[in-house]
Amino acid sequence: MSHPAAETSSFMTDFLRQSGGVAIIDGGLATELERHGADLNDPLWSAKCLLTSPHLVRAVHLDYLEAGADIIITASYQATIQGFEAKGFSRGDSEALLRKSVEIACEARDVYYDRCREGSPDGSDDGRVLKHRPILVAASVGSYGAYLADGSEYSGNYGDAITLETLKDFHRRRVQILAESGADLIAFETVPNKVEAQAYAELLEEEDIKIPAWFSFNSKDGINVVSGDSLLECASIAESCKNAVAVGINCTPPRFIHGLILSMKKVTTKPILIYPNSGESYDGDRKEWVQNTGISDQDFVSYVNKWCEIGAALVGGCCRTTPHTIRAIYKTLPKRSAALSSQ
Repeated sequence: MSHPAAETSSFMTDFLRQSGGVAIIDGGLATELERHGADLNDPLWSAKCLLTSPHLVRAVHLDYLEAGADIIITASYQATIQGFEAKGFSRGDSEALLRKSVEIACEARDVYYDRCREGSPDGSDDGRVLKHRPILVAASVGSYGAYLADGSEYSGNYGDAITLETLKDFHRRRVQILAESGADLIAFETVPNKVEAQAYAELLEEEDIKIPAWFSFNSKDGINVVSGDSLLECASIAESCKNAVAVGINCTPPRFIHGLILSMKKVTTKPILIYPNSGESYDGDRKEWVQNTGISDQDFVSYVNKWCEIGAALVGGCCRTTPHTIRAIYKTLPKRSAALSSQ
């Protein structure tokens, strides 16, 4: 569906009202794909599954919908035309894979709605949430650093050679394709620095992108974004971008989120979205997660309640969070259970 500019401003407020005040974003993708049997030992990471095992990607999207997610994010975070072409794909095939990421998520939503129609009348279906509700498909756009797959998405340091124009050219075609693919909005995720946020904002304007977008930054110190750029300056770019319908933080340890929400509230009136990782630390050299460094779902959920109290409007999880985490969030937001059951 397309959203002319006049509608864009009310797009997220309307959706949040229908969701009972707070909307739930899905959780981690890669870990779940591996649990379903996918092999992700590849720089293209979850995008590889678009090609080899789309049924697994769809299964993970469905798991999250059945856990209560209102927004599912496509498996396109590391899917770039440049990355696919480096693997030998033609331009046309590369563009088709981007579209496919959105198609798979839309299929999952259709299957879910079918299951809701067939589900048990009281909604208690072996722990699955089968409630017909508005569900958004967010097309993920990862940073330039995610394409490099060298960890620079976590430092935000691209070097002097990478300018605003370089970044706009890098992202332009991917953003155009995802905007026309049937997704409801674009999710600019794990944005590590100010120049990339600026590039996205200018692209949306220059290309007259018709669908809304959200901007989600990452921080490793609870004050700035990972590059050291000011979070307030980054959030201000999103605030002044007319397509942006939400601004927030993802892929950041939960302990930093409270302070980051309060900071963002100083510069933005847009809904605030929060989907942190589990708090586990990632060893970039060994390319693996350090065991037992994260927090439990129970602790994650107690954080979520506090975040919503101080102004988070969209909450979910990033790396290493699972459908269990999302179901726990769903169960803990009493307002929404009541709102949904009265619809």
